[in-house]
Amino acid sequence: MRFSKTIIILSILFVFNSLAQKNKTVPATDVFPTPPDTDIRLFYIQRSSNSNTVIYDANLTADKKLNPKSPVHTYWIKYNEGGRKQELTNIQRTLAYGLYTKEVETEKESYDGHFLAYRKRKFVVKITPQGEPVALFPINGKMQILKKVFVKVDESGMMPSVVYVELWGKDPATGKEVYEKFKP
Repeated sequence: MRFSKTIIILSILFVFNSLAQKNKTVPATDVFPTPPDTDIRLFYIQRSSNSNTVIYDANLTADKKLNPKSPVHTYWIKYNEGGRKQELTNIQRTLAYGLYTKEVETEKESYDGHFLAYRKRKFVVKITPQGEPVALFPINGKMQILKKVFVKVDESGMMPSVVYVELWGKDPATGKEVYEKFKP
């Protein structure tokens, strides 16, 4: 009798553990494809709605300087369509994923900017002394090299809304990885 109770209890624990593992939420960023890194990649944005990724690359001139008319080239990698590249539409560029940039008069090869859809955090795009293009963005209150953004979107209402934003980057002085999650 005692052996039977032990078997039953172990079976119940096994079933509950299996159900818990099946219902365990895996962060979406763990299952999304990682865009290939390039020498001009500044950062990218992924959203919970699908795996398509918005890429932000430095737009360099032939002499490896940031293009003063448009220092950042923004486009899609459409992973749900075989990974093809696609330019942003005019609406996407002006309302959602586009950037406003302005040359910093006191520092060569440096541009202040902000996302057109979120103006609260300003960033800087520049070329480092080592010749690397970077986007410095406030992460945890300090300007860090931005590498990845994930946006959790709630699409249950009439208009999608942002639930939270996650930022990944690295400290420009130490190279240490940094992370922040916030609600806009």
